[in-house]
Amino acid sequence: MENTKKESECSSCSSDCDKTKCSTCNKKKIVKLPCNSLSNIKHVIGIVSGKGGVGKSSVTSMIAVELQRKGYKVGILDADVTGPSIPQIFGMHVVAESGHGKGILPVETPSGIRMMSVNVLLEAKDTPVVWRGPVITGVVKQFWTDVVWGDLDYLLVDMPPGTGDVPLTVFQSLPVDGIVMVTSPQTLVGMIVSKACKLAEKLNVPMLGLVENYSYIVCSDCGKKMPVFGKSRAEEFAAAWNISVLAKLPVDEKLAVASDEGKIESYTNEEMKLAVEQIVKMVEK
Repeated sequence: MENTKKESECSSCSSDCDKTKCSTCNKKKIVKLPCNSLSNIKHVIGIVSGKGGVGKSSVTSMIAVELQRKGYKVGILDADVTGPSIPQIFGMHVVAESGHGKGILPVETPSGIRMMSVNVLLEAKDTPVVWRGPVITGVVKQFWTDVVWGDLDYLLVDMPPGTGDVPLTVFQSLPVDGIVMVTSPQTLVGMIVSKACKLAEKLNVPMLGLVENYSYIVCSDCGKKMPVFGKSRAEEFAAAWNISVLAKLPVDEKLAVASDEGKIESYTNEEMKLAVEQIVKMVEK
């Protein structure tokens, strides 16, 4: 993706025209924002769920770590402005610095993953962000246009829950290659996540696949997988939306400890390794 090119697309047809309205469907066209002039970002992937508390940030972090291990240059844009958790998961308790008039410099994790979050702009990590919607969406846009990401193969966008201002802003303003849906086994969660799927479908954003989090626990004595939030509905949900199940992740104490201690880069999960391989194949085909 060229950093100086504004990409235009209509949300309801594929006609290529330069007018503010599509010549085929007469609807207003969506103009993508250019990223920072010192950034060159090949692929943008959103991590999405209509429901909070299903582990989007954990899944985002694990995908980033696995991509980094495969040799890709990776960044994370924490778009969950009022509930940022990415810096904590990576143990990054530093304040981002200015790029001397060229933009904001992202912080970098020990393994080299670049990230930008509201919590690396605040002096105290527990300072509440009490902003209204337009300010929040403006910050998300600035994370794209004003941050000096440099050369990245993948930029992962950790979305807030719901289908409000921020998801709309990301889908309409950033050149998103696709999204990964995150859910858990409960029927209630599936129903709410379907709302996010419908939003993506309406805006012609490709859905790369589904990650079911909290799918089971593994008995420490016999090794048997036991569902704790009900029977998995991953295949049923994925079939309804014609997407693949990328991974079913367990409730894992090691992941919880690694996230709490800011050591996610030391954690590994075999299913997530395979999931990332599938994501790369779909995005780079």
